[in-house]
Amino acid sequence: MASSSSSTFSSSLLKWMDIQVLLVSTIVFLLLADIMRRRRPKTFPPGPLCWPVIGNTVTIDFKKAHLELCRLAEQYGNIYSLKMSSSWSVVLNGYKMVREALVTQGDTMADRPESALSMEVSNHLGVVTSNGYLWRQQRKFALFTLKYFGVGKKSLESAILDEFTHLSRDIEELDGPHQTVRNIYDHVKVFLREEIEQHKKDWEPSEPRDYIDCYLNEIEKSKENAAAGFTEDNLIMCSLDLFVAGSETTSTTLRWSFLYMAKYPEVQEKVQAEIDRVIGQSRLPTMADRADMPYTDAVIHEIQRIGNIAPLGLPRYTTKDVQLGDYLIPKGTEIIANLTSVMFDKEEWETPHTFNPGHFLNKEGKFVKNPAFIPFSAGKRVCLGESLAKMELFLFFTSFLQRYTFSMPAGVKPVMDFRFGITLAPQPYEICATPRHL
Repeated sequence: MASSSSSTFSSSLLKWMDIQVLLVSTIVFLLLADIMRRRRPKTFPPGPLCWPVIGNTVTIDFKKAHLELCRLAEQYGNIYSLKMSSSWSVVLNGYKMVREALVTQGDTMADRPESALSMEVSNHLGVVTSNGYLWRQQRKFALFTLKYFGVGKKSLESAILDEFTHLSRDIEELDGPHQTVRNIYDHVKVFLREEIEQHKKDWEPSEPRDYIDCYLNEIEKSKENAAAGFTEDNLIMCSLDLFVAGSETTSTTLRWSFLYMAKYPEVQEKVQAEIDRVIGQSRLPTMADRADMPYTDAVIHEIQRIGNIAPLGLPRYTTKDVQLGDYLIPKGTEIIANLTSVMFDKEEWETPHTFNPGHFLNKEGKFVKNPAFIPFSAGKRVCLGESLAKMELFLFFTSFLQRYTFSMPAGVKPVMDFRFGITLAPQPYEICATPRHL
């Protein structure tokens, strides 16, 4: 009886040991397979050690990813590779390397990589996350239509200044406290769908009133060309891209501008002196004033540079093999253009980490462009609303500084800490807007 029990125990133990050996062997095999799969291709740029399973996810502090990528560039050079998911990513740093990729080799890097988030939010529709023929048709249509309705032209000045009038009224009614606006995609989609339905009720194809009317016309024209993607679902996403992206970036830049004016009151005084000299107090600014206001223009550009609100831009991927520097980057590789490294490139800016409007002024005090100033990215995917954003920033900024002086509440110092996301925004803050002329 005892012998039988011992035999049964031994048999069970052997089976358990066999299972353990099988499990260990399987885990070792999977780890070795993952290591082999994660080995950098021979032609690939160097980079930090890629760990099994987790890749380089522990390499990056995602709360300050743009700074981490700049730190890695100091160690591995202006082009290096990371493995953040199942595929490799190549990170580009510095003005020369970013320009080489996005402009010179732009045709091979015009597409966006697919992601679960973009699929969930947009189903790869719109003008931001779509690719290929559909993207080209949507972007071409958006550019033409926006230009038709005066984006970047004098005719839009009155609409922007009207918006400033409402903003200034809200500021005075608030007596100082700030408000934080959060754009929720689903709510905006509902709003846009209601707008589209309203447009359809009183739509007159021969007299389009706005972007939605023109898009409805294009849906009718393109029924035989489904690949172009002119549908009501795409209309919602294209409108969302234009609406959310435009309002978020402009509002974030203005929030940085108020902080910098409070931190550097001497700069604020010089801007206000130029406003008083060129515009005065009897009228609102116009875009025609910008040419006579080089210092104000330089301050706006420097706020955009050091505010760095699109620190990594949006990722792209290669549509064919491409040579970058000494490396051959295979088709289908995700490309991250680290715009932070361009906006703070020590070879392009005299004092890259210091707020200095002189970066955009010559010795005579005239405004000068710097080719390394690319807050709207570059190449085929350069921001659709660049001209509109420039107009909005100039008119809003000068209108605010014409009417108000910005300062921190008593005993409070400006804190320039950021909150990392798709855009780099300042931490929530309170600021005082004091009317200049009562």
